Amino acid sequence: MDQASIRKKFLRYLRGRSLKLTSQRARIFERAFATHEHFSAETLYTWLRAEDGPAVSRATVYRTLGLLEEGGFIESLDTGSGEKVYEHVVGHDHHDHLICLECGKIVEFEEQRIEALQEDVARRKGFRLLGHSLRLMGLCAPCARKRDAAATAAERGRERTGDGRPDL
Repeated sequence: MDQASIRKKFLRYLRGRSLKLTSQRARIFERAFATHEHFSAETLYTWLRAEDGPAVSRATVYRTLGLLEEGGFIESLDTGSGEKVYEHVVGHDHHDHLICLECGKIVEFEEQRIEALQEDVARRKGFRLLGHSLRLMGLCAPCARKRDAAATAAERGRERTGDGRPDL
């Protein structure tokens, strides 16, 4: 679905709630749909401040993201960092996420075996599955290597002192 069609749907959504598409909401919508990155509200606010256009307050960014999420235009993802990130989902296939707890990297993936298993579990438990969000938390390969190297160095330090404490 192209951005113009999505914008028309958003306009209808706003009208259904007796809201208008203000220039600020339009800027937020356009910027959110111009990226294929996951972004936080603060990141979006920073992007908007750095670009030309009508001024947009932080509060308007948060409220508009709430409207976009409520309407199903974007989804939020809790990465475990204390800050939600968003991505636009209209016109995109369902996918799940791998999240690095060290650097925050997010990797999207699709796995039909997981999808089939979830549907099977839901059916066996008497649920009608309407949607889901799967996030797998761990370490990306570079962060895992750094952590392993640090653990190896710490172990070598303990071996040198013989008492488990590093040399001072």
